[in-house]
Amino acid sequence: MKLVQHVCEFRFYAELRDFLPPAQAQTAFRYGFHGSPAVKDAIEALGVPHTEVDLILVNGDSVGFAYHLRPGDRVSVYPVFESLDIANLTHLRPQPLREPRFICDVHLGKLARRMRLLGFDVTYSNAAPNRVLVSTALAERRIILTRDRGILKQRAVTHGYLVRSERVMEQVLELLNRFDLRSRIHPLSRCARCNGMLEAVAKGEVEQELLPRTRQHYESFNRCRQCGAIYWRGSHAAALETWIRQSKRGNSAAS
Repeated sequence: MKLVQHVCEFRFYAELRDFLPPAQAQTAFRYGFHGSPAVKDAIEALGVPHTEVDLILVNGDSVGFAYHLRPGDRVSVYPVFESLDIANLTHLRPQPLREPRFICDVHLGKLARRMRLLGFDVTYSNAAPNRVLVSTALAERRIILTRDRGILKQRAVTHGYLVRSERVMEQVLELLNRFDLRSRIHPLSRCARCNGMLEAVAKGEVEQELLPRTRQHYESFNRCRQCGAIYWRGSHAAALETWIRQSKRGNSAAS
């Protein structure tokens, strides 16, 4: 028995169009389907992870992910809103994580290090499989950062973001803008290696661990509470501080 194909209309808005081919990104388009699939399945079949979606309107009415498509439906799909009040509509995402904490997939180690330099809580392992990434994010209430949209399509994932940029400096600015993080920057407060917190330490306590030239030329030091790494204001400090200032301002020069 031949299945009858039905047709509805989809339109995606704002940054959700990043996931679509150019022909579908700029306008409404027809979508063919069999049976009555859930709108969530249709959205992800079109390439948009559910973690990027916060509002779906079908024929002008707000619906949830479980809504089943019908022939002739007009579906409008919107990303997370930062300022528009949609309190009376069907919010599709859990409550936002008020203290943003992140976990990077295996491909974003450089991004993890840069975000830690700005003081953000970012965990990372260069060997963790996706299932561990997802379970850790859920257990520790972290936002998954990834370049792999397949991870974000997993049903268990509640908070995640697909990093669009390929260059690490541009990725940092992308996250600062997307999550409105500039007021939360606390530079050089975390260990870039392990994500532990830094604390000031007297030179005498670490002197035996320093190289002779470092011991001779520097007096102020911080040490990671977690891994014990020692930090000081070395020759790279000026360039690093310039980058931090540019990141705070959103200056494109930071990329």
